[in-house]
Amino acid sequence: MKIGELNIENNLVLAPMAGVTDLPFRKICREMGCGLLYTEMVSAKAILYKNKNTEPLLETDASEHPIAVQIFGSDPDIMGDMAAKLDEERSFDIIDVNMGCPVPKIVNNHEGSALMKNPHLVEKILKNIVSKVQKPVTIKIRKGFDEEHINAVEIAKIAEDCGVSAIAVHGRTREQYYSGRADYGIIAEVKKNVSIPVIGNGDIFGIDDAIRMYEQTGCDAIMIGRGARGNPWIFKEISYYYRTGRKMQRPDYTEIKSMILRHAKMLIECKGEYTGIREMRKHAAWYTIGMPHSSTFRNLVNQVETYEALEEMLLGE
Repeated sequence: MKIGELNIENNLVLAPMAGVTDLPFRKICREMGCGLLYTEMVSAKAILYKNKNTEPLLETDASEHPIAVQIFGSDPDIMGDMAAKLDEERSFDIIDVNMGCPVPKIVNNHEGSALMKNPHLVEKILKNIVSKVQKPVTIKIRKGFDEEHINAVEIAKIAEDCGVSAIAVHGRTREQYYSGRADYGIIAEVKKNVSIPVIGNGDIFGIDDAIRMYEQTGCDAIMIGRGARGNPWIFKEISYYYRTGRKMQRPDYTEIKSMILRHAKMLIECKGEYTGIREMRKHAAWYTIGMPHSSTFRNLVNQVETYEALEEMLLGE
């Protein structure tokens, strides 16, 4: 796949997820064969005002390329200027614009998926950004804001006309959040109506979902979000299937435990033990979903405060 002039090794993409797609998790997903990584979403205003909590979100490693930085906001001038700042001062390969976040705090500020209610503002933002950056600009959108306003195709056409290089489409409305089933039909409609790459997103938790996404939408790539939480192997499994035609064996409990400990070490190295271990709690819960006694494990892991305690819990069984 090509996005602008940028060659992507394969068509597997890690979705941007707040509180999840930090540097350690992205590096693990890259090792597992993910072709394109996305940062957590970053506020354009926070970059402008040099918010101290924003710097860690922008930290990258040389092993991550190609990587996209996702920004959000609603002011065309600030979005354009901060995109230009990231383009000039950082090593990101793609500038992505968030138009899909459903969180009330973001939506009530007329950002994220709220932008889909205002196609004219979308056009102003995208024209401003594209005119000020050299790197490819992409967007991530939803089906629409609600069932009465399904306008993914309209927004996609505007984006293409503005010079956007690729579009990721989540097949749900903002009102759905993550409930119900993702509508792959709307992704297919977007694909039919634009000539730039379309990345399908929603409900990809394994190889069968990936096959269904490709077959039903004709999309150029698939973006995996919640399906990668606790399962970075999903990228390896999908790549293996399309390379060999066979389904790869799932990781056993020993491999999963080893990954949990490695992930914890990476988080501690990146953020210190206090923060790293506390952030690891949710990852550990995701890694162990569906395992015997996993609910008991989740209760215990939420009390863990050191790497040694986590190691003892996992290896002392």
